[in-house]
Amino acid sequence: MAWEDRTPFDAIEKSFGLSEPQVIELMRSQLKRSSFELWRKRVTGRATKHIALRSKEVQRAFCPTQYKNK
Repeated sequence: MAWEDRTPFDAIEKSFGLSEPQVIELMRSQLKRSSFELWRKRVTGRATKHIALRSKEVQRAFCPTQYKNK
């Protein structure tokens, strides 16, 4: 969930009980340094990762094409 750009940290906290700093530490420990740095660069200040920055019109935590029905 943390890797996906559209999943807000609040949804991760609700599902797994991990705060944003805890998710960052988990990602730091599980990813290669270069992958972690790319991820941090992508999600820092990103409106879709922070509910407070997100448009009130967005009511989902994932991309509409993420879960395609076969």
